[in-house]
Amino acid sequence: MNPEPVVVWSREPDERRDTHLVVLLHGYGSHEHDLLGLVSNLPEEFSYASLRAPQAAGPGYSWFSLDPQDLSYDPAEVLQVAEDVWSWIETVKDQHRSVTLLGFSQGMAVATTLLRTRPQELAAVVGLSGFVVDGDDERFAAAVDDEALAAAQVPFFWGRDQEDPIIPAAAVDRTHRWATEHANLTKVLYAGAGHGVVPQEISHVGEFLTHMVLKPARSARR
Repeated sequence: MNPEPVVVWSREPDERRDTHLVVLLHGYGSHEHDLLGLVSNLPEEFSYASLRAPQAAGPGYSWFSLDPQDLSYDPAEVLQVAEDVWSWIETVKDQHRSVTLLGFSQGMAVATTLLRTRPQELAAVVGLSGFVVDGDDERFAAAVDDEALAAAQVPFFWGRDQEDPIIPAAAVDRTHRWATEHANLTKVLYAGAGHGVVPQEISHVGEFLTHMVLKPARSARR
């Protein structure tokens, strides 16, 4: 990722301070404007920042090199892009009360890697129609801290269609095992979504953000 990535915000700079931040990470071949279409149906108390992935891919961009046929990738490259995203988050996080991630498809792989490398820095994560990176890779396993994540029990929403035609069954099974063992998991299936997002899912994501991020923050202020 470039030192100054392309970012589209839901709020003007003077409206962001002391809000909760949600960082949006789009899918393979998409762009930073894609997930912003969801924001009008999510809680208005948040500031939403949508990042453009660093590599050109098809009609849009990709977070890391990925074979669309079998979803093969280099875990070391995923780690590098996660660190680049963390570098950007570091420049804005002090303006906000918390940081949450929302990743779709390949963006979910990045979001969950961010969670696994620094679980203590995130309020929650939303993953839609995606997967987690294979933790059996030695380099990847050495860089993440799944034990700390399991202790932290960070709220994690995972939405998908059982018949998703893009994400292989092995990746789904791996994601299920990881999420069940290491996160405070909310898992919901959406028949008919395919490899996409449906209105009911966005409604559930909004409820998740309200109950897992906004309400605990309000209680802490009392």
